[in-house]
Amino acid sequence: MKYLYILGACGSIGTQTLDIVSRFPDEFKVVGMSVGSDLNLAVKLIEQYRPEIVCFRKKSHRVELSYQPIVVYEDEGLNEIARYHRYENEWLVNALVGAVGCLPTVLAIQNQKNIALANKETLVIAGDLIRRYVEEYHVQLLPIDSEHSAILQCLQGESSSEVDCLWITASGGAFRDLSREELKKVTKEDALKHPNWKMGNKITIDCATMMNKGFEIIEAYYLFQFPLERIKAILHPQSIVHSMVSFQDGSWKAQLGISDMRLPIAYALFYPKRVPLSLKRLDLNPLSLEFKELSEQRYPCLSYAMTALKKGGLYLSVLNAANEAAVALFLKDKISFLQIEYIIKEEISKDYTTALVPTLEERLKVGKEVYRRILKEYGGIR
Repeated sequence: MKYLYILGACGSIGTQTLDIVSRFPDEFKVVGMSVGSDLNLAVKLIEQYRPEIVCFRKKSHRVELSYQPIVVYEDEGLNEIARYHRYENEWLVNALVGAVGCLPTVLAIQNQKNIALANKETLVIAGDLIRRYVEEYHVQLLPIDSEHSAILQCLQGESSSEVDCLWITASGGAFRDLSREELKKVTKEDALKHPNWKMGNKITIDCATMMNKGFEIIEAYYLFQFPLERIKAILHPQSIVHSMVSFQDGSWKAQLGISDMRLPIAYALFYPKRVPLSLKRLDLNPLSLEFKELSEQRYPCLSYAMTALKKGGLYLSVLNAANEAAVALFLKDKISFLQIEYIIKEEISKDYTTALVPTLEERLKVGKEVYRRILKEYGGIR
């Protein structure tokens, strides 16, 4: 039995994780969950899975329940769920969006929870610290992202010394066929129309700017511990090959599947086993796959992510905060699409000299400062 704590239970990853739980009720018990602003859905999920501890997004959220779980609120509530420890074989499924997911991951590790990670920002902001904590507390860290799950699957049974390169595939997002000139006129509504996946608003915009892929390269750097020059992104519009690994002898391994996040979620939760899932199967008959180079001139956010990783220190926290703030402003119609790139570039060009390995508190503090300043400067939002 695995005892699960699901942060972001009402979101896309959260609800699909709960679908896996429902398919295998003898394998999982949901002990804790955090829920969002959709209180109708929140009540439905709480009543169905009856966790011991529940975190609501706001203190004003009040609901009627048929039983009395421990109720906590806001960011500190997320931390309380991460600290909650009652069972052996506990797993935190972190499906939060944004830097808010970073500290709960660390606290969960320190409280002997294994991690199934969909929160990109955890590794972007603190990948070096997370690796250290995973080793220190002897827990597992497994990716839920389809790309990193694919790489994990391709590396099974292989020697890392024989790997040539990790290849992260990218759909290209909503604007993959548009020129830089055409991007000047795109709208929020245009950007949210992802051609292959149904995801939350923030990550959908990140796919359109390709910052999502920059983040995934950073994640892969910390997850698999390969040199940066051996981790590459490649455009694959069909989203059938979820990622690939090339080897020194010229061989390639790729993981293929339909665009359904329940596949990587189940692989993480049952790792290293595979379980039968009654999902639509990939039909090879009409399959046509294409791959194209990802240009950093076309997608400059890729180069900004690499710059921040090479600079290290606080720059990854700055990168994430600048991106979060810029995307939030775009979603509020305060800036244009291409201004997202401009804001990120300006921010990582500034001087954030600090200790080579800043503490988690320093990283989160500077991230909040950058985020708030950008919102105020570009959107008049305090």
